[in-house]
Amino acid sequence: MIRIDNLSFHYKKDITIFDNISTSILPGHIYGLLGLNGIGKTTLLKLICGLLFPKGGSINVNDFTPSEREVSFLSDVYFVTDEVDLPNWSIANLITIYGPLYPKFDKRYFNEILSAFQVDNRENLNDLSYGQRKKVNISFALATNASLLLMDEPTNGLDIPSKTQFRKIIAKHISDDKTIIISTHQIRDIHHLIDHLLILQKHHLILDESIYELSQKIKFQQGNFEDALYTEASLNGNINILTNPNNEDSSFDIELFFNAIHENPTFLQTLKTINTHGHAAH
Repeated sequence: MIRIDNLSFHYKKDITIFDNISTSILPGHIYGLLGLNGIGKTTLLKLICGLLFPKGGSINVNDFTPSEREVSFLSDVYFVTDEVDLPNWSIANLITIYGPLYPKFDKRYFNEILSAFQVDNRENLNDLSYGQRKKVNISFALATNASLLLMDEPTNGLDIPSKTQFRKIIAKHISDDKTIIISTHQIRDIHHLIDHLLILQKHHLILDESIYELSQKIKFQQGNFEDALYTEASLNGNINILTNPNNEDSSFDIELFFNAIHENPTFLQTLKTINTHGHAAH
């Protein structure tokens, strides 16, 4: 479990990144961390894994304080960065040298994922393309079996078949004792994986809610509706966000939902007045 209490952070004193953010992040879920460029998504991931230190407040990860960087903590968390920074070794050397740093590392599982990504485990890392190195990094991350997996733009550089494999692998990997947080702009690549949304805006965590809870409040439907909370034009006509008083099933469109929050200043406030049966609270 991750507990974040009144977290504040800045790089320069006159440039606030986070201002008193609090949340609890539970195992067994895949969290989508969303926000505009420069809002602090990567910074938050670095704070959670101990690469940066809070200026105020606290972070607790499975009873560890990340900033203390204890070995037991570092061996149970893995951060997949957007830019792949791997040494120019053979893949075999990578496993031999880095694998023992993670007590739950599974070499067989690593080779299985690598094979699914169609990367030869006999290759040297410096001979691989950016996308292939990213596949190696993702494979290694999953093979560590770390309780906490942080991923920053994991699908950048992956071709379409590899993105499909990525979704399949992540869906199989999550378990009750693991937490995955994915920061991305490529929402379409992973939207079926995410079951909880964290949205950053203007130094604050403005949304912290499960997809299930949100789907009890709103639904997504094509057509023309005067009472739509938000509407976007598409090639197939308007797509709308509507209240969901009858608890109808609809495919949750994370990208449209995020656009609604960003484009319509009143959308989030309206959402807060809707109860889990799609009715406005009085």
